[in-house]
Amino acid sequence: MIATLQQYLSFPFVRYALIVGVLIALCSSLLGVTLVLKRFSFIGDGLSHVAFGAMAIAAVLRLSNSLLFVMPVTVLCAVLLLRAGKRAKLKGDAAIAMLSVGAMAVGYLLLNLFSTSTNVSGDVCSTLFGSTSILTLTRAEVWLCAGLSVAVVALFALFYNRIFAVTFDEDFGRAVGTRVEACNLLIAVVTAVIIVLAMNLVGSLLISALIIFPALSAMRLFRSFLGVTLCSAAVSVACALAGMLVSIVGGTPVGATIVAVNIVAYFLFALVARLK
Repeated sequence: MIATLQQYLSFPFVRYALIVGVLIALCSSLLGVTLVLKRFSFIGDGLSHVAFGAMAIAAVLRLSNSLLFVMPVTVLCAVLLLRAGKRAKLKGDAAIAMLSVGAMAVGYLLLNLFSTSTNVSGDVCSTLFGSTSILTLTRAEVWLCAGLSVAVVALFALFYNRIFAVTFDEDFGRAVGTRVEACNLLIAVVTAVIIVLAMNLVGSLLISALIIFPALSAMRLFRSFLGVTLCSAAVSVACALAGMLVSIVGGTPVGATIVAVNIVAYFLFALVARLK
């Protein structure tokens, strides 16, 4: 098994995939703690479906770089969801459900009506559950992901205190001078960026796992916000790395394997917490 891993790791595209997977998992875990505590854990699933619909439109329009279209659309929907006021007629969960189902249905309909691909079902399945495109990354795409990941980590570290205040009590945050709306906007934009990047890794249906499972695992053992955040990051990176290595060696789907490893990690943390 070690010899097989060494053989695969000698290929540049495998190393690129591991680097991108680890970076995406790290960013997802940082924002995941905040989203889970703010009761927005399901937003990852809703925005991933929005990204799927935007990607379908980009495919129909034959855009050479779909990221330039998918990213702004997903960011806009994230801002609308996270900044919806209390007077909105559609509350958070209803708005997420409507966008999720509507975007996926419209995207699949457009692909069936206008796509020139001979295997529409295969393309849709690979987009929903992850595809092998993670193994065809170019060096430019790896640098782009690395740059965005560094920006996400830097923003989280820079605005850590403000994110902490907004996560637990927005009214208290306003009282101490925190610009709550600006922080929510930052969280929305960063969440959308992470989701668009993660679609090539785990697929649109499994993105929520990268956001939810590491945070929930860390919460079984730690009680402080900083402890949960650091543990969540470590668990997410370890699970993503282990899942990708198992997928490469065993030939299993990348996204599903990473999610399965996260599930095992959660039950291990739950067992340790019960024994503790």
